[in-house]
Amino acid sequence: MAGTPLLRLENISKDFYGTTVLSDVNFSIERGQIVCLVGENGAGKTTLMHILFGMPDIAQTGGFGGQLYLEDKPVLFSSPFDALDAGIALVHQEFSLIPGFTAAENIALNREPVKQSIGSLIFGNRLATLKRELMDEQAEQAIAKLGVSIKPETIVAEMPVGHKQFTEIAREISRTTVKLLVLDEPTAVLTESEADILLASLKTLAKEGIAIIFISHRLYEVTKIADRIVVLRDGVVVKNVENKELGVQDIAGWMVGRDMAAALRPSARTLSGTLFSVEHLWVDMPGETVRDVSFSVKPEEIFGIGGLAGQGKLGIPAGIMGLYAAGGTVNLDGFPVTLGNPKKALDSGMAFVSEDRRGIGLLLDESLYWNIAFGVMQTKGDYLQSYCGGIFHLRNEKSMQALAREYIEKLAIKCTGPRQAAKELSGGNQQKICLAKAFALKPRLLLVSEPTRGIDIGAKRIVLDTLLAQNRDTGTTIVMVSSELEELRSICDRIAIVSEGHIAGILPPDAPPAEFGLLMAASADTTCS
Repeated sequence: MAGTPLLRLENISKDFYGTTVLSDVNFSIERGQIVCLVGENGAGKTTLMHILFGMPDIAQTGGFGGQLYLEDKPVLFSSPFDALDAGIALVHQEFSLIPGFTAAENIALNREPVKQSIGSLIFGNRLATLKRELMDEQAEQAIAKLGVSIKPETIVAEMPVGHKQFTEIAREISRTTVKLLVLDEPTAVLTESEADILLASLKTLAKEGIAIIFISHRLYEVTKIADRIVVLRDGVVVKNVENKELGVQDIAGWMVGRDMAAALRPSARTLSGTLFSVEHLWVDMPGETVRDVSFSVKPEEIFGIGGLAGQGKLGIPAGIMGLYAAGGTVNLDGFPVTLGNPKKALDSGMAFVSEDRRGIGLLLDESLYWNIAFGVMQTKGDYLQSYCGGIFHLRNEKSMQALAREYIEKLAIKCTGPRQAAKELSGGNQQKICLAKAFALKPRLLLVSEPTRGIDIGAKRIVLDTLLAQNRDTGTTIVMVSSELEELRSICDRIAIVSEGHIAGILPPDAPPAEFGLLMAASADTTCS
């Protein structure tokens, strides 16, 4: 059927527990075409691919609206195996290789060529033997299509990260039935030269008739490889255009551009001096590696740190607070901060609100008053009563509950009272408890990561207003890490964008949205200030 798209998405919509993630998404892809899908974190790219690939999280959360058509026939994949059988292959951001297996064994996994024997004919394939020479040959052919040299017998655990990524892709293109290859940030772990090799090989695959959906935040790669570019923003397709004379700045503007004039910080402030400085910080946080970061923060400033997922922004506060191995120089008010020791970081006058409020930030089974007072009790010894000349101490429950009531009222926390368990609150109110716990320490510097992750729009605004009020009323200096550029622009005095473990640039909140997009793509030559 000439002119029939290989894949067509019509009015695809999805919500998670009342929050709309995708709304009426429409686009199609032809055989041999490369469509690049771009957008900020949270734009809906990954959810869309989960729908396409039949991932179980979609069905478990109520399914989706709209219809998928493959070769003009409606399809609904109940599992990734159905999608694979239909010729759709997906390479995830996270590796799914077996470390102890060879490249050939991973590429042929679950499709191994076997030699039958009398035993296997009677008792099944468990007694068949592998045709290892054929496995190696098939692996070599798949790897060769990608333009790299990886020996089939190489153990995955011994490979550099780039070779692991090529092995992942080789496994998918080795399937003879593959019609559509979906790549989610495939170059994120590759060097520039490896990325160039991959892009060239993808163009070759497209010429052979394989359709490709390429998801990337590296916009200069998008302009090099795309036949068509689809831009998602807040779950909606805002652009679906051919890649004709488009530049990185065009795409960046579509990706993050929105009328945010009313949301910008109301007025610029004149701040001077340095309260907090970071020089040549490195942090070994899995998935958020920091390679070499330097910046300084002024007294009473709200300093924002943004960037795309996996680029290192979350690693900065986690390393400073001693949660992961880190090195470099950190100073607070002229005094060095000891890295690798959370208690010394707290003792120096810092507090931290983690992005993982349920795993790190809260004692879910404990009461609200216990959660709020716990940090200050542990670090400063407050809310403890001394007995027998200081031989032992007991908690002052009355004072702890009074502290909790103060913050419940101040932050408008919806609860039954200080004795309610933290696990019983909504996400937004749990986040307020995390903030109250940090505020109770009365820190000079507050580090807060993803303060609005997973909470609804109304609660987001309240949390941001709470941070603004804390800064304004107490003079607390704040370093805020967020994937939401709009949030950073709404309360920060300056915003640093982290890309590939480095700070790509620092901008004022009223800088054009496209400039932030360029820094996220690590394609702007901007001097940090």
